[in-house]
Amino acid sequence: MAPKDTARTTDEAGEGSAVRRKAARYAVPVAVAGVAAATIGLVPALAASGDPDLPDVTAQELIEKIAASDAEQLSGTVKISTDLGLPSLAGLAGDAADGLVPGAGEGGSSAAPDARLMELASGTHTLRVAVDGPDRQKLSILDGAAEYSVIRNGDDVWAYDSESGEVYHGEDAGAAAEREHPAPQEPPTTPKELADEVLKAAGDTTSVTVDGTARIAGRDAYQLLVKPKQSGSTVGSVRIAVDADNGVPLKFTLLPSSGGKAVVDAGFTKVDFSRPPASTFDFTPPKGAKVTEADELDGPEKGAPQHGEGLKGLKGVEGLGPIGEHGQGVNVIGEGWTTIAEIKAPGGEGATAPKPGDAPPEARKFPESFGDRVKGDFGTGTVFKTRLVNALMTDDGTVYVGAVTQDALVGAANAAK
Repeated sequence: MAPKDTARTTDEAGEGSAVRRKAARYAVPVAVAGVAAATIGLVPALAASGDPDLPDVTAQELIEKIAASDAEQLSGTVKISTDLGLPSLAGLAGDAADGLVPGAGEGGSSAAPDARLMELASGTHTLRVAVDGPDRQKLSILDGAAEYSVIRNGDDVWAYDSESGEVYHGEDAGAAAEREHPAPQEPPTTPKELADEVLKAAGDTTSVTVDGTARIAGRDAYQLLVKPKQSGSTVGSVRIAVDADNGVPLKFTLLPSSGGKAVVDAGFTKVDFSRPPASTFDFTPPKGAKVTEADELDGPEKGAPQHGEGLKGLKGVEGLGPIGEHGQGVNVIGEGWTTIAEIKAPGGEGATAPKPGDAPPEARKFPESFGDRVKGDFGTGTVFKTRLVNALMTDDGTVYVGAVTQDALVGAANAAK
C-alpha cells in the first residue's frame, strides 16, 4: 500500500524547525552565487530498488518522525553529486584560490577543512561517514587512492590530506569560541543535515506531501516531497527519503524549476546504525607529516569548524553566510522561496562602484563573458547565473542575490528604485 499523498503546508511542518544541524557558510567573492548554492543543499542520483509496502503516514507525521529521530550512531557511505552549472571548484583549494578561500595559499594548510570541504560544491564525490553522538564524527572524502578526512573526537578536530601529507589540528568550536576565534562552519554532508535545513526553511509558501516509498541503501523509506508554492524560485522540488524505522533521512534530491537533472543529490549507498568502533575516531599524525595548528593560521580559517544554528535557509539571506547574517547594508526582499538579499555597495547609500564605461574595453568584456547584461527601471547591470542561485550586480554596485529567476532579480531591483 502506498502512503497517503496528504498535502500540508508547513505551518504544520513548523515543528521541523526544532531540527537543527550544521550549515555551510562561505564568502568567496568570485564565486559567491555558486558557493551560496552549496549552503542550500547537496544530493545523489541513485535509483530506488523497489517500492516497499508500508503503513500509511501523513506529511505531518513523517516530519514529526524526522524531528523525533534519536539515532546518534551510524556509519556508511554517502554519494554526493552537485551540478550548479559551474566549473569544478576543486582547484580553488590551491594557489588559484590564494586570497579567496580561507586556508588556501601562502601561510595556509591544504588540510584546512574550510578550503577542502568547499570541493563538495561541484562534481560527484564519495564520502565515508561515521557518527557516535555529538562529540565524535568522522568524514572522509575518497578520491582514488587519496583520502581527505576530518575527525572530531571530543575537543579535538583533526584533518588529514593523504595526498599532500599535511595535517590540520584545531579545537571544537565551543572551546575556540571561548577565545573568540572566528571559525568557518562545516557544510551539510548527510541527507539528514540537508533535510533539516529545508524543513526549517519551510512555511506557508511550501507544499509538503508524502509521495510513495523507496528502497534506499537496503532500507525501506517513505518519500517526502517539498515544493515551493511561489513562482519565481529556481527550486522545483526537494525529495527526502526517510527511513521507515528510525526516521533518519537516507537520501536528498533537489531538482531545479528549469527541469533537467538534479542540482544536488546526496544519499547513502550503505548505512549501518550500530555504534562505530571507538578506534574510528582516533588519530595520530603520521611520521613526517606537516602539522598546522589552527592558531597558526591567519584570518577566518583560525580555529576548528563550528556547529552553527543552521541556515535560516531558503527563507532568508542568512543562508548566504556571514555577509547575509552579520554584514551591513543588507536588505531582505520578499519571503519564503523567493527571498532576495539586496547588498549595498560599500560606503552606504549613495556610494557607487566603477561603471563598465569607466574601464578599458578589455576589462569591460571580462564580467560580461560570465553574465548577461540587463536593464530596467533600476538602470543597467549584469546577471550571473547558476542552476540554483542567481545574482544581479547593478552598475552602481548593488547586488541582488537569491535562489530566484533573472526576472525576479530585475523586478526586485526595479521595485527598490
